[in-house]
Amino acid sequence: MLEQKIIVFVSFGYMGLLFAIAFWGDKRAEAGKSIISNPYIYALSLAVYCTAWTFYGSVGAAGRSGATGFLNIYLGPTFMMILGWPVLRKIICISKINRITSIADFIASRYGKSATIAGAVTIIAVLGIVPYMSVQIKAISTSFQLISQYPDVYMAQSEVNLFATRDTAFFVAILLALFAVIFGTRHLDATERHEGLVAAIAFESIIKLLAVICVGLFITYGLYSGFKDLFEQASLVPGIRQLFVMQINSDTFTGWYNALFLAMMAVFLLPRQFQVIVVENVDENHLKKAVWLFPLYLLAINIFVIPIAFGGMIYFFEQCGLDPACKQSFSQPFGGILKFAGGSVDADYFALTLLMAQKQQALALFAFIGGMSAATGMVIVETIALSTMVCNDLVMPVLLRLSCLRLDQKADLSRLLLIIRRISILLIVILGYLYFHYVVQYYSLVSIGMISFAAVAQFSPAVIGGIFWKGATRRGALFGLLAGFFVWMYTLVLPSLAQAGFLSQDFLVHGPLGLKLLTPRHLFGLDADQLGFNQYTHAVFWSMSANLLLFTGVSLFSRQTAMERKQATLFVDVFKYSVESEKSSFWRATASVMDLRTLLERFLGKQRTRDALTLYARKNNINLDRELIADAGLVSHAEKLLAGAIGSASALVMVKSVVEEEPLGMNEIMHILDETQQMIIYSRKLEKATKNLEAANERLKELDRLKNEFISTVTHELRTPLTSIRSLAEIVHHTPDLDAQKHHLFVGIIIKESERLTRLINNVLDFQKIESGRIQWQMAQVDFKYVIEDSVVSTGQLIKEKNIDLTLDLPEKPFFVSGDKDRLIQVMVNLISNAVKFCDINNGKIKIGMKKETKQTGENKTRYLKIFVQDNGIGIGKDDQEIIFHEFRQVVSGSRGRPAGTGIGLTISRHIIDAHKGRIWVDSKPDKGATFFFTLPLVE
Repeated sequence: MLEQKIIVFVSFGYMGLLFAIAFWGDKRAEAGKSIISNPYIYALSLAVYCTAWTFYGSVGAAGRSGATGFLNIYLGPTFMMILGWPVLRKIICISKINRITSIADFIASRYGKSATIAGAVTIIAVLGIVPYMSVQIKAISTSFQLISQYPDVYMAQSEVNLFATRDTAFFVAILLALFAVIFGTRHLDATERHEGLVAAIAFESIIKLLAVICVGLFITYGLYSGFKDLFEQASLVPGIRQLFVMQINSDTFTGWYNALFLAMMAVFLLPRQFQVIVVENVDENHLKKAVWLFPLYLLAINIFVIPIAFGGMIYFFEQCGLDPACKQSFSQPFGGILKFAGGSVDADYFALTLLMAQKQQALALFAFIGGMSAATGMVIVETIALSTMVCNDLVMPVLLRLSCLRLDQKADLSRLLLIIRRISILLIVILGYLYFHYVVQYYSLVSIGMISFAAVAQFSPAVIGGIFWKGATRRGALFGLLAGFFVWMYTLVLPSLAQAGFLSQDFLVHGPLGLKLLTPRHLFGLDADQLGFNQYTHAVFWSMSANLLLFTGVSLFSRQTAMERKQATLFVDVFKYSVESEKSSFWRATASVMDLRTLLERFLGKQRTRDALTLYARKNNINLDRELIADAGLVSHAEKLLAGAIGSASALVMVKSVVEEEPLGMNEIMHILDETQQMIIYSRKLEKATKNLEAANERLKELDRLKNEFISTVTHELRTPLTSIRSLAEIVHHTPDLDAQKHHLFVGIIIKESERLTRLINNVLDFQKIESGRIQWQMAQVDFKYVIEDSVVSTGQLIKEKNIDLTLDLPEKPFFVSGDKDRLIQVMVNLISNAVKFCDINNGKIKIGMKKETKQTGENKTRYLKIFVQDNGIGIGKDDQEIIFHEFRQVVSGSRGRPAGTGIGLTISRHIIDAHKGRIWVDSKPDKGATFFFTLPLVE
């Protein structure tokens, strides 16, 4: 027998392991090393969809209805992930931009950050999820009672046992609440993300999958010889044989599609699913893998559902013996409960009871842990999501408006937020327990889950309509939600309470005050039975009809406020949205940086506020310690940070309390938010970006062409002196008796060409150093007259060979500059060499001079030295006077062709002068010579 202390020890050990994983995940996140930034972990976290309903309830549903009883609940999410991923992608993108923290926050933010809508969504979510919460409590408590009485598989029907189960359920509820508090409310996060929790949920998704597969493999290949043998034996049982054929009738058809629709909506509208799909998403690209990984997981966890159901039915049919009541259960469609003389067996728990009957103690314990894991994962994530909504959208808006509490005078409200969330978790779980205690005993796990699915489906018009239809209004969304919620309550919840004895059964039969037209299961005289509607299809039909009718009708006949129009545009056109456009268009507000900082510290705490603002300042390259007035961007950022802690509606109220906002006129808002205008702006930006890219591409092409020309030129320039040197050297080498005069001439040419080659190589190396920023400057005070004189000496041979008349106009007084003498000589040599190259061929003249000049700027005087090199050559056209300083550029003359050289001398000169805080330019006219000027700051 499995002792209770062993079961409890293993259960707490498993929960401790989950907590350790969550703690480790949070620590890694704080260190900036996220363990959930992985598409596989993201996809596994989505499997929190698979709760105790999946682990236990699907087996029971398969036993009652075959594949039609459970398969659509998993086909719905599969279709939504594969076909509806554009909707999910858009929701994720919107939520990231606006720091959305819950489904209530999302809907409220879309409709003008309405606190009323946020509160309504929260109430619907809490009341809608309570039945689903009770399913998990029932599953854990019942499975614990079953495995505690191992190896006996029959659950007694005595009152003593019923009260024992309820007592167990109460302790289970308290423990679940405690675990939820530990997992999700250890600290307050402005992003409302719980990386450690996501890691733990991904791990528990693996455990429950392994548990189901192990149970399925044991039953299929341990008790039977595979699928074929199992189905052959199942076909011999009359009650099972009927499940082999899917009977298509009106009831099956409408029920199937109703469940399919509800599952498609639930997979992203359930608060816990919105939490893991949207809020906890760290990378939008992870959705690309999740759209096929999550459906694959659903296939894997459901592949053994029918074998487990059929295996349990076959085994317990064989145990009927001569019991007529038991035999009767299998002669007609199976009702889910097998009654024996010693008790009963519920088909929902075949995955556990069948293992117990086969004395598989270890595997039964593993199955119990798998079921418990599925239930606890749901409860923890669901209560965390709901507690955030209750705190942000119900409690805090009320508390902030109660002046007697003086919350506006408290410096730190972060602890209050955590306390509210912890109390909310406890109350939500207790509500789930009370629903279990009084109502759940009358329903199967699957039927209770359908009540919750129908509740959250009421969010679909406001969410899907809100992200695609700009005309949807706050009033339309609110009226639609309330109408759908009240019809849901009337047609599903009240009948369940009447079934439990809280309301008169006459209410179900005759309607309120005897009005049969208003009977909950035949509303407005709709004959659900005749149409093939079950109670859930009937309820969904009327609730969604009321919701959609009022949502669209009221939206069409009501006007949006300025805030609604703004939010509608940001949501519908999210992929055209940018932070900069919001700053420039939607905000006209001023606020003190200190006021905003103080406001954030009250809700986030000093450390988290400091970290958030530091990150913002770094991204925007500003110093918030020096700024006194916050710009629109900082105000908007502060509001989004607050939205993560108290919701978008409350955040807007709190930010407005410290911000002076200038009202925008309706015409201006209409102009700003007009869709056509937005498209024009977007189109122009795109056109400008395209032109910039085209210009950059042309520039790259031109540089590539110039680079090729440069390489060709350098190759030619290197080859010419090398050819001359080699030829003359060979003559000298092979002619030992060469006369002295020729020997002296040839050696002189070799030396000259070697010097030319050295200058060429030095130019290329200098250019490379300057471009890479690795040149080293040797700065000192230099009398520039000596720089000019040394340069003239260096180029004297060139000047002499071309028979050029050189004039120097140098003052007697020395003028000092701070510079690198060798580099300044290099500039002068380049300019003189160019002047020699382009001088008049027959009567070349060059003039070099310098003088001191003074520039007056207000009261300040700047003294600098102005140097010039003038020639009487071919001149430079106006269009070429700037580009000649660019790399690889040369002026090609029609009469002289391409000049000798590499085309980088002036580029090097410009870089050298720029490094000396000077300026270089040319003044010229074609055929009238050119004068190169450059200036350098004087040292007094």
